[in-house]
Amino acid sequence: MTDPITTTGPDPQTAGQRVCLLGATGTIGRATARALVARGHDVVCFVRPRAPHRAGSAPADPGLGAGTTLRWVDPTDPVALARDGFAGERFDAVVSCMASRTGEPGDAWAIDHRAQVHALEAARASGVQHFVLLSAICVQKPLLAFQQAKLAFEAELIASGLRYSIVRPTAFFKSLSGQIDRVRQGRPFLLFGDGRLTACKPISDDDLAAYVADCLTDEYRWNRVLPIGGPGPAITPRDQGEALFALLGQAPRFRSVPVRLLDGIAGTLAMLGRIVPALAAKAELARIGRYYATESMLVLDPATGRYDAAATPETGTQTLMDHYRAVLSGERTTERGDHSVF
Repeated sequence: MTDPITTTGPDPQTAGQRVCLLGATGTIGRATARALVARGHDVVCFVRPRAPHRAGSAPADPGLGAGTTLRWVDPTDPVALARDGFAGERFDAVVSCMASRTGEPGDAWAIDHRAQVHALEAARASGVQHFVLLSAICVQKPLLAFQQAKLAFEAELIASGLRYSIVRPTAFFKSLSGQIDRVRQGRPFLLFGDGRLTACKPISDDDLAAYVADCLTDEYRWNRVLPIGGPGPAITPRDQGEALFALLGQAPRFRSVPVRLLDGIAGTLAMLGRIVPALAAKAELARIGRYYATESMLVLDPATGRYDAAATPETGTQTLMDHYRAVLSGERTTERGDHSVF
């Protein structure tokens, strides 16, 4: 097991920065906003209205809380981003938690690449010195459109001349919470294969947000690609199911789903997508599901082609079991988003 990541504490020269936060309305984005405010930064959130609104009217409050300033701006529009977002003002840093909602190719290249490029260009014009990017650990083995789009932007950021921190987290708690209600209702936990095909070191929103926020002041994290997981050990889907049953006081019940079923679904949708374009996007979603069913969210050893739990850094204190307990007790709810396999 790797040693937990620790921070050396804020540098007075880098504390209290003026920070542009992109992707602030997602679960990680909201947690990152809180973490940045708690560290004394001046946080300006560029928020994209999700529905058209009349000129002069304000969109619904995204619930980012005290200590943040909101600016309503479409990050896919470079003119609006510069005019209404950065507005000719100086910022010290950009923290981008922005990501495509579905992972479909069109959405991925529009958000994970082009919108990020627009933000990078506007940031440089505003005197930004540091760009912190929330990426994903799965880009180590890029078989999907959204992974390729993320990697393409990572390369542009590294070549930009700005100080950068590229954070590649493992699985989020919300992506591993889709079967809580199923198990609570007495139904079996679904597994691909025997449930031991993959493993991860899940990380909570708050622990990841703290890690991202501290990239601004921890010099060790500057100009680096940073894979990161929550506190170990690595766990498999079968481990997750057994833990849920134990918390509910139930005997474990599993049902295996063959991976070839996803192959068949993806292949059929891809074939039909030649006739009905909307089905081509569905085929990509099936491929995303297959990827997460067969690939671990851990550091990939390029020499062996194997995932290495021991080489996957850890941070934070919150475990997936803590999260399951909180959800089962009603203390917490889970926003699962568009990428959930179950």
